[in-house]
Amino acid sequence: MDARNDSLQRIILITGASGFTGSHACRYFAGEGMQVAAMVRHISEDDKVEGVQYYTCDLLDKKGIEELVGTIAPDYVLHLAGKNSVPESWTEPVLYMETNVLPTLYLLNALRPYPFCRILITGSMLVFPLYPPFRPPHPYGLSKSLQKAAALSWKELFGQAIILAEPSNLIGPGPSRGFCSLLGQHISAWERGETDEAFHIPSRIIRRDFLDVRDAVIAYKILLEQGLPGEIYSVRSGKEYTLGEITDLYMDIFEKPFPIEWGEGENSSQGNPKNTAPRMKGLDWEPSIPLRTSLTDVLEYFRTCGGDSK
Repeated sequence: MDARNDSLQRIILITGASGFTGSHACRYFAGEGMQVAAMVRHISEDDKVEGVQYYTCDLLDKKGIEELVGTIAPDYVLHLAGKNSVPESWTEPVLYMETNVLPTLYLLNALRPYPFCRILITGSMLVFPLYPPFRPPHPYGLSKSLQKAAALSWKELFGQAIILAEPSNLIGPGPSRGFCSLLGQHISAWERGETDEAFHIPSRIIRRDFLDVRDAVIAYKILLEQGLPGEIYSVRSGKEYTLGEITDLYMDIFEKPFPIEWGEGENSSQGNPKNTAPRMKGLDWEPSIPLRTSLTDVLEYFRTCGGDSK
């Protein structure tokens, strides 16, 4: 790495910086003394993190990405940008390929003149093996599988320091379209009298691994600094909860029942393959935020902000 790179001068470029994980990443890396260059399509002044330099750029703009990377010359890149809604991917499958795959290659290609730069691409636990028979669970899973294959192939072709992270279901305060955020938002709206409808949950017994986003961004920093290029790291809590257990914990935090409509879905693994890879492959990281704290913070976020999940 070049000579400028002491602990107070390292530059990290974060894509998708205005999103749920991106905003937490900006706050954390700035607090760690890094110069944070945040790539966004748009952001309001109220949503900006103090001490972070924001750059407006669309990841589909190949020339714009090249110019931005040339301006910043980052030491690290945390690539968070992309689309991640499974339901939306069924109605806009080509858009998901365009957004999650091609911009990743635009970004990696723009970084080729900077061999010192370490790049972390955040994937998904919903990927599937890219060999016959192909059984993608949904277009979103296909897009992230293609992104993964492209990034690892690019590393072999051009020798860039590309590392992959596959996080589980990230939760915590802030706008998100995940289950815990949607339920927390509904509870706060019900509490304010804005709705009297029951929240529909497909099944009590569906199991998921949930990880606080604030623990995840700490893991991302460790991977950027210590991860091996070409490796795939599982970033998860290591403990699964049923949606029924999550709902019961919310009721305990809320201290009174709220209306729920339960479906009869089964705990199918389709679309949510079980991750058996060693967590972080032995790197020194453990999640520190208890699930109850995460859910309490989600509920408090929607109570105080009244915000929409994005």
